[in-house]
Amino acid sequence: MCEHQCGLGHSDNKEPVPYRDEKGVLKVNLSRRDIVRGLATGSVVAIAAGCTYNEELGRNQLLIVSSDQMAQLAQGAWLDLRKKQPTTNDPRYVNVVREVSAKVVAAAGSNPAAWDVQVFQSKQLNAFALPGGRIGVYTGIMDTMENKDQLATVLGHEVAHVKYNHSGERYSQSSLAAVGLTVAQVATRKNEYNREIMQVLGLGVTLGYVLPFSRRHELEADKFGLRFMAKAGYDPRQSIRFWQRMAAGDRSKKPPELLSTHPSDATRIAELKRELARMGYATS
Repeated sequence: MCEHQCGLGHSDNKEPVPYRDEKGVLKVNLSRRDIVRGLATGSVVAIAAGCTYNEELGRNQLLIVSSDQMAQLAQGAWLDLRKKQPTTNDPRYVNVVREVSAKVVAAAGSNPAAWDVQVFQSKQLNAFALPGGRIGVYTGIMDTMENKDQLATVLGHEVAHVKYNHSGERYSQSSLAAVGLTVAQVATRKNEYNREIMQVLGLGVTLGYVLPFSRRHELEADKFGLRFMAKAGYDPRQSIRFWQRMAAGDRSKKPPELLSTHPSDATRIAELKRELARMGYATS
């Protein structure tokens, strides 16, 4: 059953047994100790929502919102960005982005005609894709690229985020974590150490649940992005070159990987090389 695969909290070495009430709602009996211990590890959060097994990812996904719901949520953000951030019609940028994005989107199994692709005039080293088929690429990151293969690296990564509804999963995780912490706060409200307990729980949920899933999403997007770009006819080995250049040019002070939503550059490049080897590509 999905609820067992997602994981549940433990109390006194006994696993709470989930059951369904007369209305079919999934429930589980948890003591206050279960709640506090489970929230610190992020496990109780999983009880609160249904999870589905994604065969391509090889794991369960906790989702309280669908891809269509996320697309509706993203629409407002996209329209707002379009109003605030100027776009460019320069064919040196627009033509290549439209060409590469169409091939990558098609390789991912989607219809390129259904996607809204825009190039934003900005020096930011950034690109993104939003639920509902929206791609934004900044001229700043394109100026750092040496070829279309490196652009396909970025677009494949972003399209993978959308295809596997990573934003919906993050939304679900964050929402459920917030609900769980509220429950814990109520459960411990009479404890003289309530504030300290909530600080520990908040840190535990962040480090033990939300951030690791964020890093997993990034590595999954890298992995499937490689497959999409290769299927689209681009050289996936250029992903290594791209990320090495990005790492070399990054002068910002980054937090330790444990405290980051993204994997370290070294981790990312190592995982890309392993995936390329599995795909039959030799890397130096």
